[in-house]
Amino acid sequence: MNQDNIESILEETRIFSPPQSDTSFSSLDHWQITSDAFTTDFEGTWGKLAQQHLTWQKTFTQVLDETNPPFYRWFSDGQINLSENCLDRHVKYGLGDRTAIIWQGEAGDVRHISYTELLANVCKAANTLKSLGVKTGDRVVLYMPMIPETAMAMLACARIGATHSVVFGGFSAQSLRDRIEDAGASVVITADGGYRRGVVHALKLSVDDALSQGCKSVNHLLVVKHGGNDVAWQEGRDVDWHEALAAQSDICPAEILDSEHPLFILYTSGSTGKPKGIVHSTAGYLLWAHLTMQYSFDFKPESDVFWCTADVGWITGHSYSVYGPLSNGGTSLMYEGVPTYPDAGRIWKICQEHQVTVFYTAPTAIRALIKAGDDYPNAYDLSKLRVLGTVGEPINPEAWMWYHKTIGQERCPIVDTWWQTETGGHMIAPMPFATPTKPGSATLPLPGVFAEVVDADGEVVKEGGGLLVLTKPWPSMLRGIWGDKSRFIETYWQKFANKGYYFAGDGARKDEDGYIWIMGRVDDVLNVSGHRLGTMEIESALVSHPAVAEAAVVGCPDDIKGEGIFAFVTLKTTETNDLVQVLRAHVSQEIGAIAKPDVIRFTHDLPKTRSGKIMRRLLRDIAAGKAITSDISTLENQSVIAILQGQ
Repeated sequence: MNQDNIESILEETRIFSPPQSDTSFSSLDHWQITSDAFTTDFEGTWGKLAQQHLTWQKTFTQVLDETNPPFYRWFSDGQINLSENCLDRHVKYGLGDRTAIIWQGEAGDVRHISYTELLANVCKAANTLKSLGVKTGDRVVLYMPMIPETAMAMLACARIGATHSVVFGGFSAQSLRDRIEDAGASVVITADGGYRRGVVHALKLSVDDALSQGCKSVNHLLVVKHGGNDVAWQEGRDVDWHEALAAQSDICPAEILDSEHPLFILYTSGSTGKPKGIVHSTAGYLLWAHLTMQYSFDFKPESDVFWCTADVGWITGHSYSVYGPLSNGGTSLMYEGVPTYPDAGRIWKICQEHQVTVFYTAPTAIRALIKAGDDYPNAYDLSKLRVLGTVGEPINPEAWMWYHKTIGQERCPIVDTWWQTETGGHMIAPMPFATPTKPGSATLPLPGVFAEVVDADGEVVKEGGGLLVLTKPWPSMLRGIWGDKSRFIETYWQKFANKGYYFAGDGARKDEDGYIWIMGRVDDVLNVSGHRLGTMEIESALVSHPAVAEAAVVGCPDDIKGEGIFAFVTLKTTETNDLVQVLRAHVSQEIGAIAKPDVIRFTHDLPKTRSGKIMRRLLRDIAAGKAITSDISTLENQSVIAILQGQ
């Protein structure tokens, strides 16, 4: 079977027309007109949007400076403050009483924080940072649970021009230390602990451990008392967040900052070697976070309650829990906890109680909720939901259909988004009330995004498989890797240097309608007897079988084929003696004999981070029979490794 046949067999044929709506983007024609505006006048269209949607301290005269590619600069002679755009302007124009953040604690406690209250607390936090010696250009690391103080700290940094770097609270002390040292942070903000599955997990303890291993740049540790657990205290270094803010004024003028001022550094996770700090600027990043709330979610700030379930330790939490919703003047829900505690109905209970209208989560979470059964969502009123989104990885068609039918009740459009830490915001996604959708496809590039599928030489593939690239710069693009210009060029620009393309590192295919299907990371593409197979294709085939809840496919060494196929599978049903052969035959039927897994290992769970991401590098090591020597501290359930290795 040739590669074209392999790629086409699993191609989804179902297509769903978007629901009718009075939104400004209510037809594919409107999408086309908006996209064409960027083709006709690329810089002019971006400039108009920046003037229309952002509040400037000093307006820009140049939209795009491309004199030193790939170090592009946007709106570079303008001046702006992100905190002012997310807070002050809404209060100024009479929206101070509107709820900015709804916070739901795992234990059941709830907080509603208005824009006026949020602004006051951000100003106090900003003044506190200044009292600790933090200046414009300094770096501040945040190691926090999902609590409102985390958003306050981010906005406080932005207010005074300190570059923040949020480190996910599940990272180990060593990983935290590496990131603090790489950023050269002068202050770390943390909490005594955070709630997860009914237990308080210590956070300050990890920070203390990290700081004891080095981190000479750190002068102060600002601690939010949240978990109520006992913590050690170092006089002169440690500062109580609540006491410090109580002593400060609630007025702090926003610093005047250049458009290209580095807003944050966010370190990519899961790889070995030196951490890779992705740098984002202020104006360009903010513009795209703001616009994609409208493009991708049809966000209506006056009426929507938006819930992005991602932790703010990841880019999704930055753009779509904090900066995107708040820059639009809307309401963002934050939840501290896991989606299945105390039971698998927790997410749907929260949606009902807080009348969530737009819901954005990961396919991994969706599959876990499918496994729990329909009784949980069916027990709650989800009628307020109007847009459903997915993020983090391609969603397999069967999970898409469950999301559409059971949660969306066949009336909510599904917005499957493709983007990266590096892109800052969505790049390929349907406009919910304009774009016809296909289960498993991220559909079309958003207006202003120029994405293509190309072959190994950089030539555009009209239909079929290849590599995903971005052919034009965009405002929210990463500005570099912190302290490592050469690595930035080598990682993202070198492969297609002659074309000037940004290489996303993902394989993709384009269908006859121009829709883009993400096939996963290139290093997740298997070469089996000379045939290139996307792991996502095989996973989708496995999950389409009624016995399978979730599957993760990796390559394993094979003396004959070069690379074999190893599948880790969790089941909805009880394992039977012939199930391995049944599933192998099923994959053969769906894709072809070449795609049949060589090994299928059943497991009650897969190794996932606390944000729900499957750690496939660990599965690759297990499949290859290697010892696990890398850091597994971010795993939700570390015991699963021993179980998988012992089988």
